[in-house]
Amino acid sequence: MSRPFAILVPLADGFEEIEAIVPVDVWRRAGFAVTTAALAANPVTAARRTRHLADTALSAAMGREFDLIYLPGGQPGADALAADVDLLEKLRRHAAGGRWLAAICAAPLALRAAGLLRDKQFTCHPSVAADLTGSAAPSAARVVVDGKLITGRAAGAAFELALTVVRLVGGAAAAAEVNQGLLCHPALLTP
Repeated sequence: MSRPFAILVPLADGFEEIEAIVPVDVWRRAGFAVTTAALAANPVTAARRTRHLADTALSAAMGREFDLIYLPGGQPGADALAADVDLLEKLRRHAAGGRWLAAICAAPLALRAAGLLRDKQFTCHPSVAADLTGSAAPSAARVVVDGKLITGRAAGAAFELALTVVRLVGGAAAAAEVNQGLLCHPALLTP
């Protein structure tokens, strides 16, 4: 029996709740092994002042291999991800290994800081588009897939991004099965 698809979700103070919790929920429903990891200390305080207990510290997860690393946006959380040199190095090694990366809203700032947006199509929140200089112009699409990079525009695209990952990894039937409990609009299940 093969192991479950493993996803790392780093959480920094100021992360956007919807952008972290919705994908974690969807991916756990799909049977993926999701590890949330606090950039600093537990509990992690999100953008709307809700407090969350991560599964582990990011430092403890750094030596582990994951199939996908997902970066939720929100401010100042995305800036904290982009400033963490250890995380940036992990992102570079992860991408060099041909593994999946995903980010939403302001979190492509961390991908840019790691040098991973060059020659890539992506989307991001309009409020940070001007900060992503040196990259291709971001798309206005809600979700963009470019090879092993998946990006989402904002909190409202969290279900789409999460279901896109399920579809790309597990197939359309897996995404439809997860959606039986969610009842998202069927258009969210198609490329």
